[in-house]
Amino acid sequence: MTGIADPFDPERFGPFAERYLVIPFSATKATAPSPIQTLPCPVIGVGDEAHPLAPFCDVVVADEAALKPLLANIEHAPIAAAVLVQVLRATEKLTLHEALVLESLAYATLQGGPENRAWLAAHRPASPAPVETTPPVIAERDGDQLHLTLNRPTARNALTMEMRDALADALHLPALDETIRTITLAGAGKCFSIGGALEEFGTAPDQATAHAVRTMRGPAFALAPVAARVRAHVHGACIGAGAELASLCGHVTARPGSFFQLPEIRLGLIPGAGGTAGITRRIGRQRTAWMALTGRRISAEKALAWGLIDEISPSEGIRAAAAVHLSEQ
Repeated sequence: MTGIADPFDPERFGPFAERYLVIPFSATKATAPSPIQTLPCPVIGVGDEAHPLAPFCDVVVADEAALKPLLANIEHAPIAAAVLVQVLRATEKLTLHEALVLESLAYATLQGGPENRAWLAAHRPASPAPVETTPPVIAERDGDQLHLTLNRPTARNALTMEMRDALADALHLPALDETIRTITLAGAGKCFSIGGALEEFGTAPDQATAHAVRTMRGPAFALAPVAARVRAHVHGACIGAGAELASLCGHVTARPGSFFQLPEIRLGLIPGAGGTAGITRRIGRQRTAWMALTGRRISAEKALAWGLIDEISPSEGIRAAAAVHLSEQ
């Protein structure tokens, strides 16, 4: 563990040096932020959230026992961890669109990095992704409402490029048609979405093209202009991009038993589907960093307490169940 440094030496910390700074609040009387928010590594405070240095940390945990999952993942992917906290620090000062652009640039950078390349080398799919025989997104208009359903139930609604394109196309309609007053977003089958389709990771021709495609065709960019009108109804697993897209919506209802998770750090990446922008705006920079650096699940109850979702209701998901029936015909 790295203790508090005085002065904080930027050259001492970073992914190629000391990979994190842990500040035990009980052992320091520092009250000024000093340069800790400019260090190129996660800064973790341990102790009372009311400590004067707490707001300047990337994450605050109650005790040393809570450090273990954080430190393990930082050691596993120190570059991704450093990029994550740098993006989150900057995101607070940006508009939603600017934050999405920054996230995409950072994500593209990490796609070409050694940590993600190592993960890809160890996780090459044994077979290509199955060919889809049903529409990846079901879009139904009912008067002034547009109902969108992620429709890959057998794959737990993992977001393929085809699904992302279809969702972005569907979201362009309400952006052009203000008579659509409400957009609902749900998932067919057992869960809302387990995130990006892992078999497609690493298939972009290059990182610059991947960034350009995200800004032109990414669902987060298409969702942002109409976010206030979107009501997400989530259930089951909301992992990675599933949690990220939901966080951008104006209102999020979860069914009991839902859970939320950001596992990207283990892939040498950061959330790349709007999470550093949307989740941060809902639960703050430090809790977003905790979710991303630990990769741990949070329950619907904790998500509600934090503000990641707006409501828990057992009655949502009826249209999603209907979509499963349609997809199996």
